[in-house]
Amino acid sequence: MYSDSIRNVAIIAHVDHGKTTLVDQLLYQSGMFRNEELDKLAGGRHGLVMDSNPLERERGITILSKNCAVGYTGANGNEYKINLIDTPGHADFGGEVERVLKMADGVLLLVDAFEGPMPQTRFVLGKALEHKLRPIVVVNKVDRANSRPDDVVNEVFDLLVELGADDEALDFPIVFASAREGWATADANEKGENLQLVFDAIVKNVPAPKADDEAPLQMLVTNLEYSDYVGRIAIGRLFAGRITESEPVTVIDKQGLHTQQKVMQIHQFDGLGRKRVAAVRAGDICTISGLDPVDIGDTIACAERPSSLAVISVDEPTMTMTFRVNDGPFAGRDGKYITSRQIGERLQKELQQNVALRVDPGRTPEEFDVSGRGLMHLGILLENMRRESYEVCVGKPSVILRLVEDRRHEPIERLVVDCPLDCQNAVMSLLGDRRSEIVGIDAKSGAGDFVHMEFMIPSRGLFGVHTRMMNATQGRAVMHHTFERYGPMRGAIPQRKAGVAIATTTGQVTAYALDALYDRGIFFVEPGDQVYEGQVVGEHCKDKDIGVNVARSKQLTNVRASGKDDSAKVRPERKMSLEPALEYIQDDELVEICPNSIRIRKRLLKEADRRREGRKGAR
Repeated sequence: MYSDSIRNVAIIAHVDHGKTTLVDQLLYQSGMFRNEELDKLAGGRHGLVMDSNPLERERGITILSKNCAVGYTGANGNEYKINLIDTPGHADFGGEVERVLKMADGVLLLVDAFEGPMPQTRFVLGKALEHKLRPIVVVNKVDRANSRPDDVVNEVFDLLVELGADDEALDFPIVFASAREGWATADANEKGENLQLVFDAIVKNVPAPKADDEAPLQMLVTNLEYSDYVGRIAIGRLFAGRITESEPVTVIDKQGLHTQQKVMQIHQFDGLGRKRVAAVRAGDICTISGLDPVDIGDTIACAERPSSLAVISVDEPTMTMTFRVNDGPFAGRDGKYITSRQIGERLQKELQQNVALRVDPGRTPEEFDVSGRGLMHLGILLENMRRESYEVCVGKPSVILRLVEDRRHEPIERLVVDCPLDCQNAVMSLLGDRRSEIVGIDAKSGAGDFVHMEFMIPSRGLFGVHTRMMNATQGRAVMHHTFERYGPMRGAIPQRKAGVAIATTTGQVTAYALDALYDRGIFFVEPGDQVYEGQVVGEHCKDKDIGVNVARSKQLTNVRASGKDDSAKVRPERKMSLEPALEYIQDDELVEICPNSIRIRKRLLKEADRRREGRKGAR
């Protein structure tokens, strides 16, 4: 059968364990490209081909799942087409992983030879087992000086047992590799020559798609793209039948509504690109143009005998944030899209391909309640909107609560911290104040004086903890977290202790004013910046907010003082990027996000209005 020569495999792992690097090396060694072709496409912090999105290249992480296809000739002389699916490693983008696992028949599970299984490893492996996908374990980075491959294999086995894997999954094949160097081996103590062992493991252990070419057409849409020329492009896998150009089909949406449509163009994945074909048979992954409406989770079925496939199930969001129109004094100076209608249309567009996102109307027509998997999930959306010339204000993130047996439950996350032994007390003290519960602690084998700790902590306890963790451990701790379950509310969590410095006038910041306020705290602005009344310009050294005039200029006189202005003392500003600013704010503050600036401001800009609101709250 045609499908016997196809292998659909997803590559899953924790963040920064080397998934995209491995895919890149498989492309280089597939023989389909000249090295110079791929070198032109590489870029970003790690020089990767598959991380093609500008944000991915800046941050050095994978955000969007992507497909590519490579040809491979096996040892028996048979030719195979391997559809590779690169997935994100960060917990906040778990929706991307859940969505694309429907296309795969097996998974390559990458695990760092030093770090071992991490929180996202547990999450993606659990999802793979739910889809009955057998893992091939690739222990990556075995060329590191402090690698411990044998211990990592045992930890993966223990994790599979804990997740309830069957005997077939527990008998997983093992490959030791160095993706960056481009080699793999069956023996961790020997260096390999190339990645042929990985190709052989995929062909041998990933089953061919179970597909029937003669059955009525069934294709599940797992991704969407948009083209100005052909409109929506549906990406998915054919589970049964075959599809041809100009064929009439029935699109069945998640509510069961049938619409009769016609296929315009069909493309198959070929290397990093696509090639137009007249027909595609069951078992393969392809793109379909000309269908509208069509959404992720819809079934493209036979026009005469339509039947739907199971809808893609995605875990619910755990965090929500209010997006609102920018009503500050500087609104419209930077961005092109500033109205609630434009913001609402952009959020609806995002919903079409971001399956883990939810958008609901806010308390006023100018507000939208946007829910996602975590701070980075929503932060990436805001960063993309900022680069597309949108202006928006967002409030403090909050967790989504559930009512279980008349008790409020909140999301609980598994937090893993690896830190030097001398930082252990500082870490436990910091997390203890945030209602965390320690579930495991041991010395990290092969890591000298490092200790490995696992905690169960409320999601709201993680707001702002990263910066404090880095300060408490002098930047030596490594922490990762992923959603675990919902549990009963655990009580109050400490908030920001310091007050803020609030600008009392609109104008340009001067060195003269900052010099006079030198001992009042740390500032977020520098001389020359434009500020407005109600903007948060710094952090006060005490626990109360203070109004400051950072635009005060020196009055000119006819008396000259040589060199006096040169001695003005100005502290270096604290640059607040998007995610730290979202973690920093309190309930009465907003983050104003514009194409060229990110500011923190009070909800009520006038001091008289804030005092009046404070008196109402005191009653």
